[in-house]
Amino acid sequence: MTELLTDRTAVVTGGSSGIGRGIALSLAGHGADVVVADIDPEPRGGGIKTVDLIAEDTNGSGAFVECDVSKTSDLEQAVEAAEEAGGLDIMVNNAGILHRQPFLDITESDYDDLLDVNLRGTFFGSQIAARKMRFSGGTIINVASDAALKGYGNRTTYCASKGAIRTLTFAMAEALGPQGIRVNAILPGLTETQMSSLQRLNDDEMEDLFKKIPLRRAGQPSDVGDVAVFLASDLARYVSGASLLVDGGLTNTDTL
Repeated sequence: MTELLTDRTAVVTGGSSGIGRGIALSLAGHGADVVVADIDPEPRGGGIKTVDLIAEDTNGSGAFVECDVSKTSDLEQAVEAAEEAGGLDIMVNNAGILHRQPFLDITESDYDDLLDVNLRGTFFGSQIAARKMRFSGGTIINVASDAALKGYGNRTTYCASKGAIRTLTFAMAEALGPQGIRVNAILPGLTETQMSSLQRLNDDEMEDLFKKIPLRRAGQPSDVGDVAVFLASDLARYVSGASLLVDGGLTNTDTL
């Protein structure tokens, strides 16, 4: 690995599992110290903790902070942990939940629960981070989804939250740019995690799905993690207000 992020400290919300885990490991692999902020230190489905993998396989250091991103007090604790580790340089708002429900069955409680985590968590995570970064600069990375660009009828609240995150990213890039803070979004497509729809497909269904993707495979958390490394590093020093698709080419080529 390179030393692109040496001497930088990151917070990754939802960093125990899935895409967040991939991002945390990629950042640490390129030298960053990473605060994994999640409701559970154990990865979804079991396995080695992210902070333990950081210690074993990277030159970075890892720390876990229990964090429910719908609570601003928890977000403040996560950011403060990064401040104590040397100062917050990178904020990754990744934590999210997904409900698959018919539109007509969604209740106010269902709506509030999802938006509180996905959108509120991103908004206030960014705000709390920016208050620390405004004197020294930094970068904020919001994890949205290809659902920010197209509609899924059984994931309407999820689409609403991810579309909002994408445009929130654009607004924050303008608001925070003068303080030396870059703000970008990553839009993952189908990615192999415990939360993804791949867990419910048989081999034939998966093969049919991959035929629609130009790169003929699902994404891996590390694919998203490597994009986060680019956005967090000086290689992207003039990149702000961008939303980068990481979907193997599906969104802009699929005609089915």
